[in-house]
Amino acid sequence: MMISLTFEAGKLIETILIPAILHKLLLEWTKLSQQYQHISQSPTNPRAVKTKVSFDVADLYLGPVASAQEETGSGVALDEKLRQAYFWIVNQAIISPHYDIEYNDGPSQSYVFGDLKSRLNLPSAQSYSSFVLLPILNFAARRRCLLVGGPGRGKTASATLMGLIAGYSLKDVRRAIQHGQPQMTIADLLGNPLPADLVAAQNMDDIRISWRKWLSMRVKIIDEYNRIPTRTQSALLTVLSDNYAEILDHIYECPESAWYLTANDDAGGGTYHVIEALKDRIDVVVKALHFNNRFLGELLNRIEEGVRPEEVVPKQIIFTEEEHDRLHKEMLAVSVPPPLLRRLEFFASQFEFCEPAGEQLEYKTKDTVKLSGIEMYAVAAQDTGKDKLKDIGAQSQSGLSVRALLTSLIFIKAMTYFRGESIVTLDDIRQILPFVLHDKLQPNLDNPFFEVAGNEVFRVDRISWIRRIFDLSCAEYDRLNLDSDDPVAAIAQIFERGLVGVSEAEARAQILKIEHLLADWSNGRKLYGHLFDDILKLKYLHQRYTNYLAWLKWK
Repeated sequence: MMISLTFEAGKLIETILIPAILHKLLLEWTKLSQQYQHISQSPTNPRAVKTKVSFDVADLYLGPVASAQEETGSGVALDEKLRQAYFWIVNQAIISPHYDIEYNDGPSQSYVFGDLKSRLNLPSAQSYSSFVLLPILNFAARRRCLLVGGPGRGKTASATLMGLIAGYSLKDVRRAIQHGQPQMTIADLLGNPLPADLVAAQNMDDIRISWRKWLSMRVKIIDEYNRIPTRTQSALLTVLSDNYAEILDHIYECPESAWYLTANDDAGGGTYHVIEALKDRIDVVVKALHFNNRFLGELLNRIEEGVRPEEVVPKQIIFTEEEHDRLHKEMLAVSVPPPLLRRLEFFASQFEFCEPAGEQLEYKTKDTVKLSGIEMYAVAAQDTGKDKLKDIGAQSQSGLSVRALLTSLIFIKAMTYFRGESIVTLDDIRQILPFVLHDKLQPNLDNPFFEVAGNEVFRVDRISWIRRIFDLSCAEYDRLNLDSDDPVAAIAQIFERGLVGVSEAEARAQILKIEHLLADWSNGRKLYGHLFDDILKLKYLHQRYTNYLAWLKWK
């Protein structure tokens, strides 16, 4: 009788209780999954007004609703979808409560703490975490992002999420990550020639290459790139900079991609020294900020519930290949107002000039010093005629390359586009430049600027240093009243109308203007970087008019 009762009780558990328990567990898992898959409701930035940045004849045949749905297939514009991806990552996936990219809309509150007067700002407008935002912008810009920070700070996790929102499966993303290690060969990185072809081939064209799958992906991840051997770094450089791989004269063309590289530090550490050309191709540097221990409960919750955010990425924030292409195109269509471009020109012109570097004016640059092999401090010490505190360029050992300037413009556009705007603002420039120029501007720590009380911190905090010198540059720009009184811009504007139909008298009048302006500046005015660029621009215009006069005479 006891056996019979036990058997009946077992059947009861099997038929009623076990399904009920499983059902309860399933409901709890579904609820948890929905919690982590929650995305911010649209619009994520109510103040942003979406402006169409390009015209298509097909738009004439579409109504407003159809136009919106054509954007992504779900009625959400691509910039809005990008913001939803950002907010899902920062709210649900990566614990990064550091809103260090600050925007204000009116007055904001600030507080000072401690003996060193550490300041906390409370932004009055929507602000962002750089550790999450910059990888998102890099995804839109399809450039090369370096994530730096100690082990276990989420660098690889952040890069992995970028692969997931590009539409790849978690398995494919993980398998495609190239892990830097001292034994990595070019074949490990790019692929191998097929062994049978090596034996039977009569010439190189007969050899087929088994290319690595990661080369075809639109998101490429290189983990700990400073542990890759130097020779393999050179092969990586070709893929990263020129977008193709080469083995035995066979070429594999790679698609336009967003790159994510990681390193435990940005000071050249690792198993191998990173070659200069590879470091120079890095477009933006993002630091993994510390973990705020007040969020330890969130870590505990993930452990207890067995939830991995990378396994529950909402499908609403995944971009198709076609959407990724359109996202990039729309981003590039953002406009930069001429007054802000001029302000950026003024800032960039501060750094390359080095008066003692050469005899001819064109060679008075830091690049001349670098090519000579002489230490920069030895040459800079000869420049005793200027105020080293006023001269912003003296704070840096390097100038800005064309690549750095191009990248700056692209990421400034990306920042504006992400915010849902179509025209760049000064704040967009101010917030983005430090991350793009982080590895491009090398501070001259012997400059007296870093010895001024309160400025010592800039020896360590390069992001804040670059932001500070941009502010100083803007203050000098305003002091010189260049928005209203820019004689070089006035002369250049006339030249940009073209030389077709310009008379000899008009050309000579412009030459005379240039010569009078140069004569005026030469009367005791000290030579700074921005003036150096202006003088060379005037020399260029003078030469164009001179050549034109010679052509008129011949005609």
